[in-house]
Amino acid sequence: MTLHSDLASGRWHTLTLMEQLGNAGSEVSRALRARASGNRAREQAAFARFLELMDLTIADPRLRGRRRELCRAREIVCDFFVGENEYRSTPESLDRYFLAFARAARHAR
Repeated sequence: MTLHSDLASGRWHTLTLMEQLGNAGSEVSRALRARASGNRAREQAAFARFLELMDLTIADPRLRGRRRELCRAREIVCDFFVGENEYRSTPESLDRYFLAFARAARHAR
């Protein structure tokens, strides 16, 4: 199931890496806010959107040399939301990581 069909059709790969990770990070922020308010359905929906956006980013042929880093970021977020949080991530650390990309994308405009 494709949640972002317009992005999956190729538009995602026209965005810069900063824009891609900033957008994926927005979904992480939504999932974190939903978790804090106890809304499990919203948390899961935002997490699913994050996964799709990260998978689109990882599949971007322009980013072949960055896949290890991208896969690790995906793994850490998955560990926080559905794993045992072995990396000891916090909502603040996840937000801080992705917010840097959103700011960089905005600054580049």
